[in-house]
Amino acid sequence: MSDAFKLDLIHRPRRLRRNATVRSLVEETVLRPADFIAPLFVVDGKGGPEPIASMPGVLRYNLTDLVKECRGLAKLGVPAVALFPKLDKKFKDDAGSAALNEDALILRAVRAVKKAVPELVVMTDIALDPYTTHGHDGVLTPDGRDVANDATVAILVKMAVLHARTGVDFVAPSDMMDGRIGAIRRALDDAGCTETAIMAYSAKFASAYYGPFRDAVGSASAAGTHHLDKRTYQLNPANRREALAEVALDEAEGADILMVKPAGAYLDIIRDVHEATNKPVAAYQVSGEYAQIQAAAKLGWLDLERTRHESLLAIKRAGADMILTYFAREMALALK
Repeated sequence: MSDAFKLDLIHRPRRLRRNATVRSLVEETVLRPADFIAPLFVVDGKGGPEPIASMPGVLRYNLTDLVKECRGLAKLGVPAVALFPKLDKKFKDDAGSAALNEDALILRAVRAVKKAVPELVVMTDIALDPYTTHGHDGVLTPDGRDVANDATVAILVKMAVLHARTGVDFVAPSDMMDGRIGAIRRALDDAGCTETAIMAYSAKFASAYYGPFRDAVGSASAAGTHHLDKRTYQLNPANRREALAEVALDEAEGADILMVKPAGAYLDIIRDVHEATNKPVAAYQVSGEYAQIQAAAKLGWLDLERTRHESLLAIKRAGADMILTYFAREMALALK
């Protein structure tokens, strides 16, 4: 084709992509350290950080190292952490009784972090899977075939109040029991914890992407498998309208933040929720999403830095106001 050939075009979109400065000027979605919530795993004892084989780069921290990590995150501009305990199996039973221990590991972790880094927002998981021998998020029905909804909610209510009185900023019910947000909100208010907010795992799907997390908190080893079947309480991945119904219920019951989990395979749900509510929307880039990026990068199939950035950019572009991600530290460093 001759160099003299010219198209008669009024609109040339490439004009806005011609160099880095112009591209920055018209960039529509921008990631910041303040967009991230760092999920952190905590263990008892004085041993050094424990690596998690299925989540390269992610560690379980004792209380001293947890505080150090939280200080570092706060200095990088990450505003919040979500804490998850891994208990020794001797503390687990079918009823998840250790969840109501007033000196539980997770409560000691909250006290330590809030004392050392008071400006950091601390969120805690309200569910029984780290505490049960069977690895489910609640107590089982008498026949052992399902999770008992109302009996589980009764425990979660007590758990949430205990966490609130310890000083947590957000309780985050991840169990997907019916009615638990309203019951927790009423209990918090009745206990005088009106300032404690609720980040609801509102659209939590029965996903195949949770396996490494179950290794991290020990619910997989407790149950003997990380392929736990939670389809009677977590959402069917095929159902979009059902997710919106769950979100609407949680909003009506008093949730302050509404979450979609997982994030990457559910960008359409994030967008739907963003458009359906005026509440802040969170999305959780879960362990399996993190692990697959790490694995592909290790094999040389993907560029780790570019892929993690793109994956998080897509989640924010879809409508998430905040993102729980195991890349929080690395992204905060990269964005500084």
